[in-house]
Amino acid sequence: MTQSTNPEKKNVSHKTIGEIVAGDYRTATVFEKHGIDFCCGGQVPLITACQTKDLDLESLQLEIENAMSQPLERSQNYAAWSLSFLADYIVNTHHAYLNEEMGLISAYLHKIVDVHGTNHPELVKIATIFDNIVSDMTGHLHEEEEILFPAIKRVEADKKNGSTSNNKDCEMIKTSLEKLYREHEEIGDAVHEIRRLSNDYAIPADVCNTFMLTYRKLKEFEDDLHKHVHLENNILFLKAGQP
Repeated sequence: MTQSTNPEKKNVSHKTIGEIVAGDYRTATVFEKHGIDFCCGGQVPLITACQTKDLDLESLQLEIENAMSQPLERSQNYAAWSLSFLADYIVNTHHAYLNEEMGLISAYLHKIVDVHGTNHPELVKIATIFDNIVSDMTGHLHEEEEILFPAIKRVEADKKNGSTSNNKDCEMIKTSLEKLYREHEEIGDAVHEIRRLSNDYAIPADVCNTFMLTYRKLKEFEDDLHKHVHLENNILFLKAGQP
């Protein structure tokens, strides 16, 4: 007997990770569980991600289906939001988090470098990488808040009113997106290097509470960044870049 194929499953297997999560954010938990990047590396097809991670495609698709069967909160349906609303959400949620936490995490890192750096030399590298992230992120957030997001809002308002958008805004969006996509890749690579150096944020036996708190905050930083970059790369930037 010829085995029947499920066309819906076939389509999902060839969708990119970013497309799957953009369509239903509940699936992000599945990819997080298996260490699959759905933000900066979200352009990889599901079938390719499975091959890279040596995962069974059918089993992973079943996990995705189970995640999608859970009740969906309206607050998670980001793809249905207007671009203006999504941009404001990103600023008020993720940019606010970064502005509150980056300086604090950096201070904690330098404190534990002073105390534990001799026994844990990886901390020196982690602190240096994180300081670079903070420096790069400051300009990145400014570009989004002062240049890209206002242009996106103006273009969206023009479309809603049936008006022709200013060519300056369209060109500004195109140029800014090219720059910001590249910066997302660089920041994502830096965060992944911190995870590698910290052995997936494993807590050594000979450390203090500040060390444990710092690693917990670094893990929270990475988790927030994944969602933040996903909302931009796979939804906001993708739609804003369409003619």
